[in-house]
Amino acid sequence: MSTDGELEPALVHHIVNTLGWKGLRPLQEAAVGPLSRGEGAVLLAPTAGGKTEAVCFPLLSRMHSSGWTGTSVLYLCPLKALLNNLLPRVETYSSWLGRTAALWHGDTTSGARKRILADRPDVLLTTPESLEVMLVSVNVDHASFFSGLRAVVVDEVHAFAGDDRCWHLLAVLERLQRVVGKPLQRVGLSATVGNPDELLTWLQGSGAGKRPAQVVAPYQDAPTGKPSDTSSSVPPGDVQLDYVGSLENAATVISTLHRGEKRLVFCESRRLVEELGSALRARGVTTFLSHASLSLDERRRAEAAFAEARDCVIVSTSSLELGIDVGDLDRVVQIDAPASVASFLQRIGRTGRRAGTTRNCLFLTLDEAGLLSAAGLLLQWSRGWVEPVVAPPEPRHIVAQQLLALCLQEGSVGGNLWHEWWNGLGPFGRSAEPIVKHLVAEGYLDQDGGLLFIGPEAERRFGHRHFMKLTAVFTAPPQFTVLQGRTEIGRTDPSLLTEQVAGPRRLLLAGRNWQVTYIDWRRKRCFVEPVDGGGKAKWSGAGFGQGASYRLARAVREVLLGADPPVSLTRRAQGRLEEAREHFMERVHPGGTLIVRGPGKADQLRWWTWAGHRANATLAATLGSVAVPGQRINDHWVRLRDDLTPTEWRLTRHDVAKRLALPDIDERAVRGLKFGDALPPRLAEATLSIRLADLESATAVLSEQARFMAKGV
Repeated sequence: MSTDGELEPALVHHIVNTLGWKGLRPLQEAAVGPLSRGEGAVLLAPTAGGKTEAVCFPLLSRMHSSGWTGTSVLYLCPLKALLNNLLPRVETYSSWLGRTAALWHGDTTSGARKRILADRPDVLLTTPESLEVMLVSVNVDHASFFSGLRAVVVDEVHAFAGDDRCWHLLAVLERLQRVVGKPLQRVGLSATVGNPDELLTWLQGSGAGKRPAQVVAPYQDAPTGKPSDTSSSVPPGDVQLDYVGSLENAATVISTLHRGEKRLVFCESRRLVEELGSALRARGVTTFLSHASLSLDERRRAEAAFAEARDCVIVSTSSLELGIDVGDLDRVVQIDAPASVASFLQRIGRTGRRAGTTRNCLFLTLDEAGLLSAAGLLLQWSRGWVEPVVAPPEPRHIVAQQLLALCLQEGSVGGNLWHEWWNGLGPFGRSAEPIVKHLVAEGYLDQDGGLLFIGPEAERRFGHRHFMKLTAVFTAPPQFTVLQGRTEIGRTDPSLLTEQVAGPRRLLLAGRNWQVTYIDWRRKRCFVEPVDGGGKAKWSGAGFGQGASYRLARAVREVLLGADPPVSLTRRAQGRLEEAREHFMERVHPGGTLIVRGPGKADQLRWWTWAGHRANATLAATLGSVAVPGQRINDHWVRLRDDLTPTEWRLTRHDVAKRLALPDIDERAVRGLKFGDALPPRLAEATLSIRLADLESATAVLSEQARFMAKGV
């Protein structure tokens, strides 16, 4: 085993004799040098590529050789379940060098937390939210507890970097670094992303460019996220695209194909997970379920049983997309299409881990839209394209939350020094002065003697349960806890408990049917008993600005123009694709976009842009009076005024090409922005507006030829 002496000999002994490894994997070998030297890094490898060992072995060796004491390594994950899964491995590796590891998150008991505070582990596994709780808690002397911290590991870093958790994570790390009083080595672990260098720069925060850091990705020609003109090199794997037409038909296919194998089925909603799980059980298939609205015990039982079984199916949302170990899988089945190529790579990477097996995925599409989305995604995947991971712009609401959390952490902060806590990190600098002034003016912060501290409005809004609402950065729709006796089954949407029904009220949860026997409205609890059939599953969507990206929407357009993804297409899929191409024949053109009237919908005039949700929202706002106001934005077209003439269209299009407008924002979206109330209204609106826009793609669409094909004008 070649490590140039940088791994501790005792650790090497256990790698060879306890694990039985003859050598390190390429990523693990490549990571030893930079991590041992204290460099920042992003380690890229497919699922099951050995990333945990690639970061643990060199950091534990460095911990041992340099005599680090106290909690010196922080291991952050996006999911509690992933932390639970990682703990035994990290504990084992640490113990080989006489070191310890421990777990701290929302489910950790108070007794376990007291033991951690009394006897600090060398490695602490936690989430960014729990880390912030430690920083603001009166029970944790954070300056003392983190005094020995040297390195921070962020697992599944791509899962943070694309939404507001990225800004929260970076801001908390900057505050932590200031508490520690020295730069921290930052290492991210990720599956394939389209922009690894940018991801590395993002993770280094205020230290980007000031300390050595590198991307370690020995497995691949990493996809760049840039468009490719060819699809001659198809990624490895057995991928099949089928059209089944309904969820019931999907259940029939899953129950009859690949019997005797362990299958993981991904759905894009909790409702579909419940309905498919129920349908599979009705067909005699041993079925387990996993999604965020099931109780922790229910999920753990399902995942443990699935890991130990053979001839069975587990149906899941993206909750099992990340690296949680559910044993050796034989098959992955995807219902319709995931939201991104990156998600698909995570999912197909769950298979092919055993010697002599290949990665595989069977797509079962339920309707024409699902088939086209899957075909477009697979076309992009076949070209080696992966979405770049980009932090959302203008995180003003997170800035407000961080200012409040800092004052809670320190008791008071200098009115002219607060920005120093984030070490010059972008949006948390002097540019946030208007937010500070608003927080003071509205009573969220008080100001006295040049110091800022928590004000009465922050106490009123966030002070319940020791300011837990302040450290929970993301808003979740309210749900009722569902119990059978004292056993929690999960949570359901309150609308299922309030809508009018004929006869008994029944729920579908954990793949089983339940009849509601009592509702405790004050405590938001619902008591049930098992029943045969009739249950409904429903959860309110919490997404904002959801929809296909420009690249994936354009890939669907390519499919409609005749491009087939180079995967195995069933006869049903081929036949349905041909029908879709016939159906959309007058809405796609290889030389640009089309403006077409009808059919149906009272002969609406539509501009078929095939530009994705955000670009279409930008175009609808930019076109002003030419576009129908208040229209519901979709991925493929923008509705234009029915009496629009070709001449008026040409004049308008020429006029707006160089002055794009940001999309209008629904008041309900502003109200749904966590901590949006802590911002001036115009800043809250501006934050959401810029996030809904896609200026680059909208510009590209406006530069294309647009053919006015509408008749009768």
